[in-house]
Amino acid sequence: MRRDVFQAIADPTRRAIIALIALQAMTPNTIAENFNTTRQAISKHLRILTECELVKQVQQGREIYYSLEIKKMKEIDEWLEQYRKIWEIRFDQLDDVLSTIKKNKK
Repeated sequence: MRRDVFQAIADPTRRAIIALIALQAMTPNTIAENFNTTRQAISKHLRILTECELVKQVQQGREIYYSLEIKKMKEIDEWLEQYRKIWEIRFDQLDDVLSTIKKNKK
């Protein structure tokens, strides 16, 4: 079964990993130090994130570094954009209603 980016970000630990490696590439051990879980659990999360192409691996010597794949994050942003526009319209409409109510109270 192929996973997609939305399955990957559904888990809070994976979202936290994404936040960690967004600023700089890290090794699995460095990532694991930030969580109260086993190194094996972090490896499983990294495998899922890699399968979904949200993170990429780069080998430097004997170490593997994980970094965020920005292009794939763009896919999430594009999907969210359609809802962002809907909510902006609704908030503008709500603002208009509240302004009207406020004017009528005066």
